Amino acid sequence: MKRAEYDEALAPLTLELVSMARWVQTTGARVVVIFEGRDTAGKGGAITAVRDKLNPRQCRTVALSKPSEDQRTQWYFQRYIAHLPHAGEIVLFDRSWYNRAGVEKVMGFASEEPVDLFLEQAPVFEKLLTDDGILLFKYWLTTDQAQQEERLQSRREDPLKRWKLSPIDLSAREKYDEYTAAREAMLKATHTKHAPWTLVDFNNQRAGRIALIRDLLARVPDTHVEPPMIDFPPLGHEPRSESYGVLKPING
Repeated sequence: MKRAEYDEALAPLTLELVSMARWVQTTGARVVVIFEGRDTAGKGGAITAVRDKLNPRQCRTVALSKPSEDQRTQWYFQRYIAHLPHAGEIVLFDRSWYNRAGVEKVMGFASEEPVDLFLEQAPVFEKLLTDDGILLFKYWLTTDQAQQEERLQSRREDPLKRWKLSPIDLSAREKYDEYTAAREAMLKATHTKHAPWTLVDFNNQRAGRIALIRDLLARVPDTHVEPPMIDFPPLGHEPRSESYGVLKPING
């Protein structure tokens, strides 16, 4: 998907996202969007495309680091609960509680027993959220291994992207099939009527972003709320020039 084609497709969707955010704020709705997928799938870019023109005080991203020693002793879902939205807020999870069924399982950070317990509890936990009125959307961004290899190599060679390349990412290269098996087990256990999964092809990231945003907008209730009228009377005098005192501005 060429950049010009992508920008043309994204522009009207961005307006709809702004309209959706206005509806969320007006109605006091609470929205959670989960972005999951393999390393390099494009979660960060998809999240940026969704939130780019939204008020950052209303739409925030949650990307948790590994749990602390104290958090390891908590109920697994406990630290995620603190980040759920209040009325009128949109929360985008850059990875979520599904870490347990993915990277923690495949990389050996969680044994079989807690993973099985998670797969049993996750649908119940999400039913509590949706029963309380939270709008929950779960997206898995799919990527072929050839694309993953190409993107990892790009991160290695680009000094602006190298921070994205972690030891876990490198280890995951050899575990593509294991991640596939873990994903299939996760989908089987947690794809429910109240919180279904949506898989989006992200081999072409720009096309994937457009498809994901279109799907999200289609699944949110009617979001049209007229924007408030804002009076903008004339100043009544000539506009003032900025005053800098003893400092001199840099002319761009």
